[in-house]
Amino acid sequence: MPIAPTEVGLRLQNVTFGWPGETPLLSDLTLEIPKGQIIALVGKSGCGKSTLLRLAAGLLQPSQGTVQRQLDTLSFVFQNPNLLPWRTLRENVSLPLELQGNPNPGLVDETIASVGLSDYASRLPGVLSGGMKMRTALARALVVRPEMMLLDEPFSALDAITRRDVQQEFLGLWRAHGFTAVLVTHDIDEAVLLADQVVVIGNPSGQTSTPFLVDLPRPRTSDLRHDPTTGAWVRRIESAL
Repeated sequence: MPIAPTEVGLRLQNVTFGWPGETPLLSDLTLEIPKGQIIALVGKSGCGKSTLLRLAAGLLQPSQGTVQRQLDTLSFVFQNPNLLPWRTLRENVSLPLELQGNPNPGLVDETIASVGLSDYASRLPGVLSGGMKMRTALARALVVRPEMMLLDEPFSALDAITRRDVQQEFLGLWRAHGFTAVLVTHDIDEAVLLADQVVVIGNPSGQTSTPFLVDLPRPRTSDLRHDPTTGAWVRRIESAL
């Protein structure tokens, strides 16, 4: 069923982007991202996935084509949590609100509680585990209650067990708050487990694929990765890389 225009949170129409004198990273890309969905971008290194995120955020402008975003408030989450080492966990989460001139201690504490870190709010980043640091980064992105969250390989540096736990934390936050999410990942299993749609960037034909509409039931748990249907989706997407 076609997506009604009022339901589209982000639309890229015939977008080309490249640095002067270089082969374009993205060429004639058209993509619609519905509000409230999780979209995963997969593809080989250097194919333009992170560039697409920056175009979506307005940090880069396309060489050709248009980027239309219907969602005003957005947050970024990166592979490196980028926490300020001299600020406590609570102070790191509070930073976006402080920059907006709208400190809200109640909202900060509520957000920290939503990622299970209330007991660590006064700790400095140096004593936090990798998983705690990423949960703090998610809380910092969430505290402004974004309409869209852009995530650039946020879970790739975590060990396998912690990664599964933080993925589930992320899905819980998404269910609770209903933001639109665009996730860059190299992990096809992760893309299938988390996303409503998976888009292959820079496939062998040189074009972006038609999005794979992943129809696995929600809520999705870590156990779903062992389901044969999940494996079938992974193989279909891998064949498009």
